[in-house]
Amino acid sequence: MMAKILMVVTNHAEIKPGHATGIWLSEFAEAYEAFAKHGYEIAVASPLGGKAPIDPGSVGANTPQGILDSREHLENTAALDAISESRFDAIFLPGGHGTMYDLPNSEKLGLLLRQFYENGKTVAAVCHGPAGLVGATLSNGQPLIAGRRVNAFTNLEEEATTLGPDLPFLLESKIRELGAIYVAAPNWTSHVEIDGNLITGQNPQSTVAVAEAVIERLGR
Repeated sequence: MMAKILMVVTNHAEIKPGHATGIWLSEFAEAYEAFAKHGYEIAVASPLGGKAPIDPGSVGANTPQGILDSREHLENTAALDAISESRFDAIFLPGGHGTMYDLPNSEKLGLLLRQFYENGKTVAAVCHGPAGLVGATLSNGQPLIAGRRVNAFTNLEEEATTLGPDLPFLLESKIRELGAIYVAAPNWTSHVEIDGNLITGQNPQSTVAVAEAVIERLGR
């Protein structure tokens, strides 16, 4: 039986009036392609379902065609409320600033993450995708990431985007507040942290490495 992967993306499309956001397309596309090459069954879901927004900053004249083609998988995402953890072997959260707004507040995502994690299944996220982890708690009420080595977009990287003041929180700061062991690498370098069945990556440059870590774990 081939592995089944649940990819959860954001529905949130705006940081502030005149500044669109959404999914950082390469983080979705590179992971999707890596999983598809292994023959995995992939489902794409979002808190509300339907078409998922793409951050316009993640698409340009030099964007590879393969990444552009991945947009078709975001045209009609499943609603999280229709998703059962029992169908899947792993959950993967790609980033984009949109995730900072809706993923932390999704009760269903929090429940799914708890179920995946406590059942020993792979939980993975990259860049701003770990924003989805900050709203997840374990059955004992403790934050899912408390005491775990976690990686995500750093405060220094956020400072470089100049968007920090407009975001609901700074991801690195929030992860630290929840008691995680935050591990950072230099800005814009590929970096992955693996703590048991929790796999997290720092930035867009880390997507392929995170996907490969998921594939390696599923292959055991």
